[in-house]
Amino acid sequence: MRREHKEYRSKARIYADILDSLLKHGGKSGPTRILYGANLSYDRLMKHLNQLIELGLVQEEKEGNEVSFKLTDKGRTFILEFTKVEKFAEAFGIAL
Repeated sequence: MRREHKEYRSKARIYADILDSLLKHGGKSGPTRILYGANLSYDRLMKHLNQLIELGLVQEEKEGNEVSFKLTDKGRTFILEFTKVEKFAEAFGIAL
């Protein structure tokens, strides 16, 4: 039996995937859309979202029973700068 090599994602890469998913959905989204966009389980997504909230990159919004997450200005700046750095690194054959 042959095992496929599974690529490890760093915490920064996971954060970037979550923030990028939010950015692609207009800066605000519910957890289901984010977890599909970032390819995470619900539990892992919520753990990382709580860390992003603590860092001031995302804020939680509640309307009745609906919970959504919104990209803050700081979060928007982070993902835009991260994307630039990632493209720069890729130009030199470095994966982040």
